Order: sequence, then structure tokens, then C-alpha cells
Amino acid sequence: MTATSAGTNWAGNLSYRASRVVRPTSIDELREVLAGDGPFRVLGSRHSFNDIADTEGTLIETAGLPVTIDASSAPGAVRITGSPRYGELASALHARGLALGNLASLPHISVGGAVATGTHGSGDRIGSLASAVRAIAFITATGESRTLERGEADFDGAVVNLGALGVVTALELDVEPTYDVAQTVYERPAWSAVLAEYDAVTALGSSVSIFTTWANTDRADQLWVKRRLPVETDAAASAALIARLGATEATAPRHPLPGMAADACTAQLGEPGPWHERLPHFRLDFTPSAGEELQSEYLVPRSDAVAALEAMRGLAAQIAPLLQVCEVRSLRGDDLWLSPAHGTDVVGIHFTWKREQAAVEALLPTIEAALPATARPHWGKVFTLDADEVRRRYPRWADFAALRERFDPEGRFRNAYTARLGL
Repeated sequence: MTATSAGTNWAGNLSYRASRVVRPTSIDELREVLAGDGPFRVLGSRHSFNDIADTEGTLIETAGLPVTIDASSAPGAVRITGSPRYGELASALHARGLALGNLASLPHISVGGAVATGTHGSGDRIGSLASAVRAIAFITATGESRTLERGEADFDGAVVNLGALGVVTALELDVEPTYDVAQTVYERPAWSAVLAEYDAVTALGSSVSIFTTWANTDRADQLWVKRRLPVETDAAASAALIARLGATEATAPRHPLPGMAADACTAQLGEPGPWHERLPHFRLDFTPSAGEELQSEYLVPRSDAVAALEAMRGLAAQIAPLLQVCEVRSLRGDDLWLSPAHGTDVVGIHFTWKREQAAVEALLPTIEAALPATARPHWGKVFTLDADEVRRRYPRWADFAALRERFDPEGRFRNAYTARLGL
């Protein structure tokens, strides 16, 4: 087992306060850590933008735990141990002729952290990354092993867990045969047409993203369409819709941030390729996104999406000066208690901000007030909604609080973040 300095998160906007950081290399070493004094929190790829993973006690980095990928655990499933990044897991699965149903925009994030926070990709018929979990195994604060499987009473509460139940040591995920995807970028679709035919726009591909800087309230900047092959949509109908949007197909690779070189981005221009080299926006072997930034995201019921986007258009003059880019994605609802997609199909409105923390935090209450009262923030990103309002938006909140109490009655995995939420 090794000890490291606490350092900062990926974006550099948060310095961890932990008195020590440990990296156990086995389950026995992990239990040895948990036998000591708490409090504890688990640290994955450091890609959260708030203090969800922070503690004044001991940070447990899971990157040192042995990684195994077992595709023989059950038909249509893969069992993983340790804390691989999605890009590493995806490459290993593809080599075995297998695939996940979706990936997030970054392949650099850890599987455990993404699941614990309800992180997602895009796709009308695809759930969050957490929705692919079939079983989850923990080491609790007392060193006890606990495993929950899909269909068991507490399973839906344990998957998106905010790191509050213990250290996740294994996950079983849904998989399917590998497949190819082609990615095409269209430029400058008209907002009026996008919103008038929003359902048709998000159905253009298996995964669709709209990017805008809100510098122009008449037109979005880009429309990224990832189509699973063979393509199920009607080519003529898709072309007619693109024409109605007033969009044009990009003739060279594009980066989501206008003007940035696209070297770090996955292949575009309709070039077919393996699912794990097209579904993310960024390549695993390149530095992700823009570097110094902040992120916020709010997920709204799909029925409220057009109204929410119109509200953001109305705030464009306030948003644009602080914004790098805004991304709009859709995903299928699920039954996971703390998933931002709990109980309904949702649309995520994601903001990549300039790293101007005070100014962003001053603006967020205006954005949150303009969004529908059903909007749920991404757990690992910057938001300012108060705890009472957050809890109100999750009908199974009290059930999760009771589950956390059963898993960790002494609160050894509590931190300032969970305390603010009343957990």
C-alpha cells in the first residue's frame, strides 16, 4: 500500500483537505485501512468538480486495487473488480467481442465514480452508465463484504450511492456483442427548428448531442450525431430534417469548443469504427476536454426540455461570457433512487464553464430558478440548490437515507458534502 499527497481534482478548482491519501493494493489492505480511524471517502479519477469525494480524514484511492475483467460470470454480463477507467474497460471488452450499451463523453473517468454519481452519455433509448449495473459489491466501514443484485430490495438504492455506503470493489455490468458506430457533425442548426422538432432531432442517431456557446440565440453551434451500424433511421427522412434545421454537414473534424483543434476528438465525417472509439467525444490517449474548467449539469424531465432550453436562451446574455460550451443530451429514465433520471426520461443541459468559480456560483441560482422545479443537478458538478430543494426532487430520498444508516451507522463515510444534503 502506498500513500500519496491529497493534491487537487482534475480541473484544479478544488484542493483536497484529506490528512492522508492511501492507495491499497488488495482487499486485505483496504480492510486494514478501514480498521483505522475515519472518516473515509473514496477517490476515483478526480473528475468531480465539487467536494463530493473530499474529507478531512482519509482518502482511499481505488486505482491501486487489482483490476480483473471476467466475461464468463453470466450470459450478457461482465464482472469487473478494482477501478478501471471506462476507456480501458471498453478496449478490453471490444477485444473479447463485447460492448457496453453506451459511454460518457470522456473515456478517462473511472467506472465506480461514474456509477456512483449517475453519469451518462446520450441516447433516447439508453440509460445512464449506472443503469447497466446488474450487481454491486462493497466493503463497508466495518470491513464487511456486501453484494446486492438487480431485483433485490435495496439494489436500486445502492447503485447511485454518492460514495456514502462504502468502497465499491466489484461491479457486474450488462454487455452485448460489439458493434460499430459512425459519427457525423452538422453545423449551425436553427434553434427554432430544433425546438419545434426536438424529438425528431434526438432520434437522428443512437446518440445525439447539441453544442452551443449561447453567443447566438438563433443558431446552435454544432449537432453531433452518432449512428449505430447498420443505421436504423431512414436516410432520406434524416436528410430532410437536417435541411429543415438549416444545418450543414461539417467537412472537417470538429471540436465541441469552437476554434479548438479536433486532434483529441474521436473520428467523425461518417467514418465507421468500433463503438468505444466513437461514442465518447474524446480519445483516451489525449488530454480530455479543455483543461481548466468548471462543469454544471441539470437533468430535466423530457416533457420539460423545450421549456428549459427556451429559458436558457433567455439567459444567453448572462451565460455566454462565462461559458466555454453547453451540451444538450437525452437519456432514458431508470428506477435507481438517486439517479437524476429516476422515474422519467430526461434531457441533460450541461455547462462547461471558464474556471471562474465565484462568478459561476453567482450565476447558478439564476439558472436554477429559471429551470423547471423538477430539474436535478449532476451530483459531481457545481450547483447551488439548497439541500431541502434537492431532497424534494427525489421521491426515494428517505429510503436512501435509511439505507445509508444501515450500511454506515457510525457515519464513517460521511463528509461535508453528504452532511449538507442531510445524509
